[in-house]
Amino acid sequence: MGNEATNQSPGPNAAAFPVSDHCDGRRFFNPSGHVNRTLREILRWKTGARPAAWPARVGVESRPPPAVPQGDALLATWVGHATFLIQSRPAAILTDPVWSERVGPAGLLGPRRVHAPGIPYEALPRIHVVLLSHDHYDHCDLRTLGRLAREFQPVVVTPLGNGGLCRRAGLQRVIELDWWQHCEAVPGVEVTLTPARHWSKRLTGPRNGRLWGGFSIATVGRRAHFTGDTGYDAGVFTDIRSRLGAPDLALIPIGAYEPRWFMAPQHCDPEEAVRIHRDLGASVSLAMHWGCWQLTDEPRDAPLQALAWARAAAGLPEQAFQTPQPGDTVCI
Repeated sequence: MGNEATNQSPGPNAAAFPVSDHCDGRRFFNPSGHVNRTLREILRWKTGARPAAWPARVGVESRPPPAVPQGDALLATWVGHATFLIQSRPAAILTDPVWSERVGPAGLLGPRRVHAPGIPYEALPRIHVVLLSHDHYDHCDLRTLGRLAREFQPVVVTPLGNGGLCRRAGLQRVIELDWWQHCEAVPGVEVTLTPARHWSKRLTGPRNGRLWGGFSIATVGRRAHFTGDTGYDAGVFTDIRSRLGAPDLALIPIGAYEPRWFMAPQHCDPEEAVRIHRDLGASVSLAMHWGCWQLTDEPRDAPLQALAWARAAAGLPEQAFQTPQPGDTVCI
């Protein structure tokens, strides 16, 4: 692969996706091993789980983002969970945008947000591009996507099979990519879909009927990498570095990892997040995917403590792998 994609998505009656090392023509899979969990394993986790108590609400300083940068600066503001606002002179980009209070079917089920978004929705600049990594509710929120469609009608770049969800939300300009395909989302912003070790499923539709992935973003002479949700796989991240170069900025998950026997194939823990940072060769990494919704069993602040330990064990300074609070901005 590695070819440039068009903005034509598979039609509603398409029989199959391209057969590849991660797709049998109808379902997607991880080349390096099994990720899916059985109902028996899910019941074993849920019946034996002892989830830590989380606070009902954590106060954050929700504030407008900085102005659009000039020159070659790249700004990344953490909104919360996997949502970042990435700003460069050519475009404002959102990753996996979620401003809803709950993440689940119809916005009525699922865990409740523990902290407000770091940027009030009303304070967003004009959004040019949305990067949607996969279909899970804490990453693909149709209510937020619908609002973005009504107000901005941005270009959406997403893995194969997710276009229907985007169009259901009212988004009209959708580019679906396979791993290693790339596109010019808007002038001055090139996006490449990269592999990740994960899976896909919503309340309706087949398991793994939609692809998942991360994104490499090239703009103003800088490169940022958004991993999406992923378990650790050394081959994946060293390959990304080999093909695309080391990113100036990486956005890497550190939370939703306990119990390890269940979560390890699909969610990295903080020690593995440090490995991803090093495998990618990132100049600076920012932690994400923690502290907003209680999805797994670890205490809310445990990812921060574990990341500090893993960072020290790897000999990394704090500035190399940072833990912003919602609303904080890093300039690269």
